[in-house]
Amino acid sequence: ARQFIFRMREFEQMEMQFFVRPGSEMEWFKRWKEFRLRWHKALGLGDEKYRYHDHEKLAHYANAATDIEFQMPFGFKEVEGIHSRTNFDLSQHEKFSGKKIQYFDPELNESYTPYVIETSIGVDRMFLSVLCSSYEEQELEGGDKRVVLHLPAALAPVKCAVMPLVRKDGLPDKAREIVNELKFDFSTHYEEKDSIGKRYRRQDAIGTPFCITVDHQTLEDNTVTLRERDSMEQKRVKVEDLHKLIHSAVSLNALLRKLA
Repeated sequence: ARQFIFRMREFEQMEMQFFVRPGSEMEWFKRWKEFRLRWHKALGLGDEKYRYHDHEKLAHYANAATDIEFQMPFGFKEVEGIHSRTNFDLSQHEKFSGKKIQYFDPELNESYTPYVIETSIGVDRMFLSVLCSSYEEQELEGGDKRVVLHLPAALAPVKCAVMPLVRKDGLPDKAREIVNELKFDFSTHYEEKDSIGKRYRRQDAIGTPFCITVDHQTLEDNTVTLRERDSMEQKRVKVEDLHKLIHSAVSLNALLRKLA
């Protein structure tokens, strides 16, 4: 309709209904509000790009509601909503189904209709926020340029690319050997066409966090050059250390542990 995919005629939502004891809903609402913002910030897109928008006018069934807004190119827009929906949902199910929908609380020794805290996040809007924050056209020293996609490493489709410096002297064989070691745990790409610089640029443009270059020194001491996408820094590392280094950076588990 407008504003690219932010306003889709059909859209995808990821929702959660979290059931709580009546009277505790505001405490849980606050906890989920804070937890969801921490999740967004853990992606590393920039803490300053997020803000809360608390609702003053509430739906008839809600007693609290807030939006998490993200700074899109066209201003701050909602990407997720957190709502305290009281017991409206289950009581309506109970009313029209004619079935009792209650929970027996052994701590209180009584039954009640649970209250609901709902979180609802837009898939398309998350995609747009990640893409807008990640895409950059950089001016480099010497007048060179590059397009780089600073995707959060946990979300990058390709985690690493393995490249033989030249297509001879046994370097491709060694590179494929490394690919075969990494491919079971990471989406790993093999690149041998064009100069190493052009290959780096292609991987930068699709957001690959790491490039691994196999050269003649690799055959001597089993080390490779590990290049990091955002900083373009390069360092020599042992082949046996690659898995640990990449995993610590690209694992979704590592990202989620920041929230613990």
